[in-house]
Amino acid sequence: MLQILRNAWKIADLRKKLLYTLLIVVIFRVGSAIPVPFLDMSELATFADTLSGDGSLFGYLNMLTGDSFSKATLFALSISPYINASIIVQLLTVAITPLQRWAKEEGEEGRKKIGKLTRGVTLLLALMMAIGYYFTLKSNNIVAVTDGFYGWFAGITIVLAFVAGSSVIVWLGELINKNGIGNGISMILFAGIVSSMPTAAMTLWGYFTAEGILYKILVPVILVLAVVVIGFIVLMSEAERRIPVQYAKRVVGRKQYGGQSSYIPIKVNMSGVMPIIFASSIVSLPGILVSFFNVTEGFWANFVSIFNYNSALYAVVYFIFIILFNYFYVSIQYNPIEIANNLKKNNGAIPGYRTGKPTSDYIMKVLGKIILIGALFLGVIAVFPIALQGITKMNIALGGTTVLIIVGVALETVKTLESQMMMRHYKGFLE
Repeated sequence: MLQILRNAWKIADLRKKLLYTLLIVVIFRVGSAIPVPFLDMSELATFADTLSGDGSLFGYLNMLTGDSFSKATLFALSISPYINASIIVQLLTVAITPLQRWAKEEGEEGRKKIGKLTRGVTLLLALMMAIGYYFTLKSNNIVAVTDGFYGWFAGITIVLAFVAGSSVIVWLGELINKNGIGNGISMILFAGIVSSMPTAAMTLWGYFTAEGILYKILVPVILVLAVVVIGFIVLMSEAERRIPVQYAKRVVGRKQYGGQSSYIPIKVNMSGVMPIIFASSIVSLPGILVSFFNVTEGFWANFVSIFNYNSALYAVVYFIFIILFNYFYVSIQYNPIEIANNLKKNNGAIPGYRTGKPTSDYIMKVLGKIILIGALFLGVIAVFPIALQGITKMNIALGGTTVLIIVGVALETVKTLESQMMMRHYKGFLE
């Protein structure tokens, strides 16, 4: 990876793209350090300490945003509204016919329409999250002005600042897509997580230097497990099942076409981290609603406590939801009947299977096995930190999900650099 970055840096065009991407990341981190107005900074510092290393969804959001969520900065919501909006629009594309037509029949114009719809849903979700977060800050006595006209003015200003910050982040991601390297939203998410790593490292160091021999043994074991998990994620992210395809020969005039052998690649982890993000949002929704309205007693408080992040029931429900959402997400992305029809149109066939329904049935059978393996992989990666925290009683901000995101974005960026250097026929790379 370092060799690829060095080779890319030698190309003037790629060097400009790398510097442009770095500039956008710096702007993102600057915005993540500027708090919104009308807040009591001493109370905010106390609130930030409660979220440091927290295993709840608030702690998860705080980690994704590089601690800007707990500090109530301009970019506190980060790209969470955009991610959720993308998931919602993709789900609606399956159910609503006009959206299906935009995605399949209208090409680039349809994708632009879906992009506009996604940005609109992002604004709506950002507004809802901003209002909810404002009430959370207010219930924790962090908002300095709450009464009368100035209280309303402060509340509206805080909410609009959060929404504007989320919109700016989406815009910065689009700038990276246009002028930088890699996927813009992924790069911003990557930057937020990486900026949280020093905090996680200091937390581990604090455990290691604590009294008692137990933590001095557990911390090196956790570091070794982290290396193993990274290797496992890389292996599963690159793993794929290749279905062989044979194309029939055609003779046109004196020339012969076709007769080639190829394959259909089916990646084990086709859905990435989307099922984990969607499952965590659904499972943690009751706790979020209760925290928004500051409910500490009664039926709902007791009900939500059952789904505490550290409980075994939460881990089981979380694992089941990840598997279900992985099956659903892949099913809307991968259509075996459409693949079989495309093979038939191009005179291709899978050896040993007739074109048409037998081919689609075989692809469906293979796909079902691959989806199960991928779902179990995501479930284990997501639940493993919960189990580790329950066993060791150590609160560590970086979990399997965040490592999965870091590794996935790193691999994607390296592949992008490789492809761009390949197109330029860079001698140092091809050697």
